[in-house]
Amino acid sequence: MSATTRSLRVARLGVVALVLLTLAGAWSFDVFAWLSEPKALAHTLIEMGIWGYLAFIVAYTVLQPFGVPGSIFIVAAPLIWPWQTAFALSMIGTMSASVVGFSFARFVAKDWVSARIPARFRKYDDALEKRAFQTVVVLRLVLWMPQVLHGFLGVSKVGFWTHFWGSLVGYVPPLLFVSYLGNEMFDGAGRMQPGAWPILGGLFVASLLFAALARVFERRRHPCKSLSNS
Repeated sequence: MSATTRSLRVARLGVVALVLLTLAGAWSFDVFAWLSEPKALAHTLIEMGIWGYLAFIVAYTVLQPFGVPGSIFIVAAPLIWPWQTAFALSMIGTMSASVVGFSFARFVAKDWVSARIPARFRKYDDALEKRAFQTVVVLRLVLWMPQVLHGFLGVSKVGFWTHFWGSLVGYVPPLLFVSYLGNEMFDGAGRMQPGAWPILGGLFVASLLFAALARVFERRRHPCKSLSNS
């Protein structure tokens, strides 16, 4: 085994150990219990003032890729801050968490993650190879930010920057909707209100429209490739 290979293996083990220590620390300090109640989360972050922004982003970035639902953060944000601030923080946190999840799957635990990707995701392999940007946009629009999707994209052949920009475009409509209409969709405890269903219907329609626009954009970027796939 070469020195480079040994160094890489040590680095990977170090990252895995850091992740496990972070999750153990979050458990010991009851962070998961704190996150399970959006109202309590909102109260704590408000008390922190401007440091609440940083705490929100760091907690989102570190915990979401390894099990904590991202919906906790994006539902809590508009209950705490004005929608513009909520949208900005939700976008930063979601993108950071996506990059961490993607990078962990690609550079640290690729074989382990690949063996645990559900078979239903494999149907997107061909689409990712032929229309990577468009497919990432659509997957993020429809599925948002589940950990398994971070992992699937990480072990796929999608380039890092294609994943980054495709995810960014795909996240804009749902996060904008939730940030702007969050107070109408959820009560102070984070429970969905009856009026949320028409909003979710509008979000679904907007997502389909956005996916169509992404397809048009991709065809304009690669007109020859689009013709060959027709």
